[in-house]
Amino acid sequence: MNIKVVSEKTGVSADTIRYYERIGLIPPVKRDKNGVRDLDDEDIRWIEFSRHMREAGVSIEALIEYIELFKNGDDANIPARVGILCDERDEMQKRINLMQSALDRLNYKIDNYESHVVPAEKGLREFDE
Repeated sequence: MNIKVVSEKTGVSADTIRYYERIGLIPPVKRDKNGVRDLDDEDIRWIEFSRHMREAGVSIEALIEYIELFKNGDDANIPARVGILCDERDEMQKRINLMQSALDRLNYKIDNYESHVVPAEKGLREFDE
């Protein structure tokens, strides 16, 4: 299949597929005699795996490290792969906590706009025009 067909099938843009190949998130793609990428079902599985990991919040750097460990094919590095996922989960939880805190502050300001925000705004210095 050409890259356009695979892009439509996977929902991953052609540019992203090329990028994933270039940085090693998917194995090198076979090419036809004219040098055009000729992707197969195995390539699609790799593209979908990488897309799912990215949608789960795994960073590109962590995913590259994860795949390098996977390519070694050694079950002894399974704890290291799980560790990468745990680290990524912990980072995501930190981002969620920060966003929740910001949402809580904004909701407080909305709920207390007249009694809290308006008086605070009146105490602000005017803009110099």
